[in-house]
Amino acid sequence: MVRISIAKMGSDESIPSKDSTSLQDTCPTATPFRQAVFINGFPCKNPANIIASDFKTSRLNHAGNTDNFRRSATSMVTAAEFPGLNTLGLSIARTDIAVDGLVFPHAHPRASEMFYVSRGVVIAGFIDTRNQLFQKTLREGDVVVFPRGLLHFSLNAGFDLATIFSVLNSQNPGTVSSVDAMFEPAGSDALLESLLRTRLLNLSATKADPMSA
Repeated sequence: MVRISIAKMGSDESIPSKDSTSLQDTCPTATPFRQAVFINGFPCKNPANIIASDFKTSRLNHAGNTDNFRRSATSMVTAAEFPGLNTLGLSIARTDIAVDGLVFPHAHPRASEMFYVSRGVVIAGFIDTRNQLFQKTLREGDVVVFPRGLLHFSLNAGFDLATIFSVLNSQNPGTVSSVDAMFEPAGSDALLESLLRTRLLNLSATKADPMSA
């Protein structure tokens, strides 16, 4: 009966809206470990061995290498690298975008993303299932949200390095790249990437801004 009523509301109780809720205070990832049994997540450390360092990471301290065609670098930190995130339903990321650089359209099938600009000027946007573009120019301290599963992108609109920190509401968000999905693996065809890059820059320069206040 419950399942029928939920289905009538347009949803399905078998599809979770977020990662499973933790059944204990903490559950840092047990590393290193040999995965003999495959579970939805990672095994927990012995509670007697949990220490404060399990809940701290320095993986996002330094800028990524932007010396590439896209002039950008993204470092994602999940429970696999940051034990304290295990069972919390969170991941974090740092994106560095050099002048004239960009992050090509991609989506996270299991997470929404809070996108915080720490440095620089960034144009960021996403496209919904009606093919409508929502786009905004962001400056230091600004935050935008990318809904789960929707294609989103960002590009440097300033004259200096841009740095963005993100929080995603899944410990394993996943990433689906439109470039890698449509064409050969990224970097194998610079012409295709160049065409897409030019298209995004032109779109950002000419499209009306429906996200403006």
